[in-house]
Amino acid sequence: MRIAVFNNPGDKSTTVATDLIQKLKQNQFVIDNDDPEIVITVGGDGTLLAAFHHYEKQLNRIRFVGVHTGHLGFYTDWRDFELDDLVASLLQDTGQQISYPLLDVGVRFQNEAARTHYLALNESTFKRVSATLVADVYIRGEHFESFRGDGLCLSTPTGSTAYNKSVGGAVLHPRLEALQLAEMASLNNRVFRTLGSPLVIAPSEWIDIYPDRSAGDYVLQVDQFLLRKSPLEEIRYRIADQRIAFARYRHMHFWQRVGDAFIGTDDL
Repeated sequence: MRIAVFNNPGDKSTTVATDLIQKLKQNQFVIDNDDPEIVITVGGDGTLLAAFHHYEKQLNRIRFVGVHTGHLGFYTDWRDFELDDLVASLLQDTGQQISYPLLDVGVRFQNEAARTHYLALNESTFKRVSATLVADVYIRGEHFESFRGDGLCLSTPTGSTAYNKSVGGAVLHPRLEALQLAEMASLNNRVFRTLGSPLVIAPSEWIDIYPDRSAGDYVLQVDQFLLRKSPLEEIRYRIADQRIAFARYRHMHFWQRVGDAFIGTDDL
């Protein structure tokens, strides 16, 4: 089995990654950072997010495993002191996996006919730099609302516990085939009205955002990447054809993880 180890540059993660590579080699695994079958990330959710984008052209043949060296992460199943158990699980690997949906972000710039596509594991946000965002929101080709406010956040189910939750979005189970739109500080008064609640969109639907063409200082973020090319004509959000796969060797109850992360209880 070909395995890549992808770690953040912190001292602890580097030490753990070095130890893990040694254990993998001792058990006859091949370390291959170019064409791996499994990518093991060492760090936290941010490290796994970086690894996802590094290998996003190879998602159809890669499974991910996360080892966290700090706080509990939503994408990381193993702790840094469980390396021997992880290696033992890899030795018993039968190809088991669980996969989750991703977000396709199709961006069309003014004076360009084709969309440029990006993948998001967590979310994409759309804002303005120093003024109110004005944009029309369409769902499956039908006008839904004219938005005015700080911005819009489109997230995957796995990303629902990240920025989406911070702006009032719902927490979705990662096995749901859906994408979610959450408004960020929308203006609601006698003149301007929006729904003001998170929207969960079905797999057969998509969301189009048409920003006010008179403004050009838009900031479009896809996961941790800022796309500053402008002016924007349209953004289309839909569930991507690609998925991310995790090599799942033991069951980690999602709602237990949510409780541990946000409530601090082991009673769920």
